[in-house]
Amino acid sequence: MKKNSLSGAVVVITGASSGIGRATALTFARHGAKLILAARRSGVLAEVAHECEQLGAHVLAVPTDVTDAQAVARLAQTAQHFGGIDIWVNNAGSGAVGKFEEVPLAAHEQVIKLNLLGYLYGAHAVLPYFREQGHGTLINVISLGAWLPEPYTASYSASKYGARGLMDTLRAELSNEPHIHVCDVHPSYIDTPGFQHGANYVGKVIKPAPPVFPAQKVADTILAVASRPRATTMVGWPAPVLRWSYALAPGLMGRASRRLFDTYFKQARPAPTGENSLFTPNPAPHGADTSGGWRQPTKPRNGKWVGAALVAGLGAGLLIWPRNAR
Repeated sequence: MKKNSLSGAVVVITGASSGIGRATALTFARHGAKLILAARRSGVLAEVAHECEQLGAHVLAVPTDVTDAQAVARLAQTAQHFGGIDIWVNNAGSGAVGKFEEVPLAAHEQVIKLNLLGYLYGAHAVLPYFREQGHGTLINVISLGAWLPEPYTASYSASKYGARGLMDTLRAELSNEPHIHVCDVHPSYIDTPGFQHGANYVGKVIKPAPPVFPAQKVADTILAVASRPRATTMVGWPAPVLRWSYALAPGLMGRASRRLFDTYFKQARPAPTGENSLFTPNPAPHGADTSGGWRQPTKPRNGKWVGAALVAGLGAGLLIWPRNAR
């Protein structure tokens, strides 16, 4: 791969069937990359591959469950069809929302398998190829949740914190390999179908707190990081603001976020409880898009007030913190 050029680069993307993964696949296709796309839903994955081919890309669709280490290793082997791997994007993941003790242990375990072990398996599969060829970029789509714990998402937060620690460690271990890069992308709240796919144990509609950014914003960031690798990149202004706010006043931010969630759940519309697509992907193409429809105009009680409350609470917290820190 030519320096700062993605034309002809071989790119592996997990979780490519919808949301950020689908947007990323289409974005790399427009830049002439060769793609190996992975996701659990073979039918939807084939649709994404066809869309990328229509943009002129060479594509292999490889149905893969990232919780299966052997399947992820086979994915890396399949990528050798194009003669090597230049970029690997760890992106597949999900969540389970509910009080910690009310979420089944199996659901907690599955979230950690998807979001943490899936990324570990990806890194473990691709790094030997990077070392052999002397170059490569591993890009991990992690989350604002790796810096800011959110109530009722215990296993999700654990997995994201764990993924950040894993990648920090790999960067240290690879510090003598100047052409092998480990890059983390931390999005704010993004408009994807992931909120419908995750498990719901609160019985209320789960939606991202505004401001909500399009998946394309993350895809463009991933493209920029692939061209010019850097360790940590935040997407959307709330990510760095909330990251540093929590670092300065963790207790205050924790209490404020719990109250915010509690208030939202009291007024949110009812929704069925269940696993949704956490364990088994929906065979229908529901949510097989880059968008989850969350950026449509909403009534104040259904969304806009959350952003206002967050900003107000954040401002108050930053004013109060120096007094409490003395």
